[in-house]
Amino acid sequence: MSSAPNIIEPIKTPYKLNFLGEKQLDDLQEATLQILENTGIQFPTEKALSIFAEHGAEVDNDSQIVKIPRKLVFEAMSTVPRYFTLGARNPDFDLKLQDGVSFFTNDGCGHNVVDSKTGEHRASQKSDVGMMARINDYLSSMAFSWTMVSAQDCGITSPLHEMDITWRNNTKHYQSVTMMGEEICRYGVEMATVLRGSLEEVRQRPPISLIVCTIAPLVQDKEAIEGALVLGEAGIPIVLMSMPTMGTTAPATYAGALAMGDAEIISATVLMQLANPGTPVFHSILHAWADPRTAAYVGYSLDARARYAPVEMAHHWGMPALGGAFGTESTELNSWQSAAEVATDPLLVGLAGAEIVTGIGLRDTYTLLYPEAIILDDDIYHRARHSLLEMDVSPETLAIDVVESVKPGGHFLSQKHTRKYMRTAMKRTIIQQLDSTGKYRDPVEYAREKVLWILENHHPEPPPSDVQKEINRILASADKELRS
Repeated sequence: MSSAPNIIEPIKTPYKLNFLGEKQLDDLQEATLQILENTGIQFPTEKALSIFAEHGAEVDNDSQIVKIPRKLVFEAMSTVPRYFTLGARNPDFDLKLQDGVSFFTNDGCGHNVVDSKTGEHRASQKSDVGMMARINDYLSSMAFSWTMVSAQDCGITSPLHEMDITWRNNTKHYQSVTMMGEEICRYGVEMATVLRGSLEEVRQRPPISLIVCTIAPLVQDKEAIEGALVLGEAGIPIVLMSMPTMGTTAPATYAGALAMGDAEIISATVLMQLANPGTPVFHSILHAWADPRTAAYVGYSLDARARYAPVEMAHHWGMPALGGAFGTESTELNSWQSAAEVATDPLLVGLAGAEIVTGIGLRDTYTLLYPEAIILDDDIYHRARHSLLEMDVSPETLAIDVVESVKPGGHFLSQKHTRKYMRTAMKRTIIQQLDSTGKYRDPVEYAREKVLWILENHHPEPPPSDVQKEINRILASADKELRS
């Protein structure tokens, strides 16, 4: 199996698809402002309540509900940066957010693994985090790295061990989905500082960022918010994510669910800006549905409007967006459902213009890892990426002189122009890989082999030994303090 260059190939497109009009965006924003002013958001943390009170918000310390006047909302939102850089271990992989470019990553944070060699079904471990970080580093679809599965063998300090094993196996930007709480996050900042060499370098090229989820409806998570404030103080980017379920933890209408989720995100964004103006923040709403027959959680529907409309809502506020894609509910590796549910995702989220996107590679509603699934999803990603590229129409590609040379009834195979472009004209997918007899191979078999090949042949350079030694010291200190 041939090697591929260690590069990043994001979705770049001049095309846009609007799911919402300007009036709809204005109406949604107005609903958010009314929720913030009149209903309020619960912040179960004295630190957050104190910050809001100092800046003139209406704070009820008994109920821990904060009501934020719109004037304060707009003042705080004015300091949110529209674009910034996500630093990588390898400077060549730094992600400079920009219009028309969507950077993708894998899904997280699964907790079960199906071994590619044995078929064994087991709980995920730290070694699995490292395995998938290495595969992520190899794939050009992966612009940054998420904690794909959790290090369940590391206990309460698992978020720090996940960061450690990722850096040893991956040279891209790392986004944690598990760091929570002031203590854990302070250790995380310390590890990032060791990696970069100084806190100022962390601020300039943050090697980590963090996912912070709200609790629908209209509640912030104490540990998540207090941890986010620690990282915000260091200039480390935060993704504020709302995950409302229509009909149970949110209204059963798209507009109502999105307005409520938006209020959760904007309230936390305001807090981050009041505490540390200029903190880089992403906006993300990943909603779901409640099945009207059973109230069971449904992560996918035929309607993509509400799935990608939040990207436009984020941009309407002047914020970058994290969009969701992939993540099928199928428990099978290779089924009609596992492909059908995700087939249009990278195409639509790219057209919506999300700056960063998560979701590649897990099954069973973001919980189950087949390592080879990331290869199957990578194929779908590249189909979308090629579809959204601007077509090159130039004198060279129009090939008028070549057509004139061949003339009616001729053949193009012998032309120098054909030899130059034929190998790149057809974009070969995973279903067009050939075996030794020239027949097409089984895609799943090919994906399994590719996983094994990557793990055997791709070995990213780890951090310098002195950095690893210092990180080991930090991990030992954290284990001793937080596990006791």
